[in-house]
Amino acid sequence: MPGPDPLKLIALDADDLAVISAHVQDARVQASDIVWRQDEKRLVVGIDRLDWEQTLSGGTEPRRSIAALRFDRVLACKSRNIDLAQPRAVLELVGIEFHPGEAPGGSALLLFSHGEALRLDVECLECELTDLGTDDLGTSDLAMAPLGPEG
Repeated sequence: MPGPDPLKLIALDADDLAVISAHVQDARVQASDIVWRQDEKRLVVGIDRLDWEQTLSGGTEPRRSIAALRFDRVLACKSRNIDLAQPRAVLELVGIEFHPGEAPGGSALLLFSHGEALRLDVECLECELTDLGTDDLGTSDLAMAPLGPEG
């Protein structure tokens, strides 16, 4: 039986970004999967997200999907409380907000559960969320381990 169609969403304004934010709520992010490509004005974040569509359509076991979250036209990327010296550290994404600045630019904020954050100053909002496949193996540690003070 074939699997579900992979999710692919594009955000070009705050309303679009709110939809992407809902789809990435509670996603797990390993610090080493945050890639800032300054010369390309691009931030790419590998995430392990809950498949909310499958859960809401009556699935009994939550399924996780491996996905890429990409922001283009990024002028600056700043982090708070993210220790890049700990590449295996796991963060839990709470949501993404857009704060407009001088049109069409502004700042996209990726907010994590323990006060960590990424702030992206953008020329204009260009974000894409693309599923890469289901996490059928469960990557046991990331998919099942509760986030606690120990990480």
